Amino acid sequence: MNDVVARAAELLADHRESIDRLDAILIYTLGERFKHTQQVGQLKAEHDLPPSDPDREAVQIARLEDLARRADLDPDFAKKFLAFIIEEVIQHHKKISGEQ
Repeated sequence: MNDVVARAAELLADHRESIDRLDAILIYTLGERFKHTQQVGQLKAEHDLPPSDPDREAVQIARLEDLARRADLDPDFAKKFLAFIIEEVIQHHKKISGEQ
């Protein structure tokens, strides 16, 4: 293996190590986020509030789109990602509400 290929392999390994570390951070962060949204779901169920809050969701989507732009991330991707998470949270809230 020549020096250029060896250096490329080393750089590739470094990038993959960073990606793996960031994936772990994302998963643990999502886990923490869902712990909080479960508590929100409990509060909503206890106080007979609806599982969905469209006004809050709209504010969050706008906030995440702005954050995405500042992070050089496609705002449409951020919006889709948040919409996916919100839908999952709403399903959790509906489940919690049904359990009360």
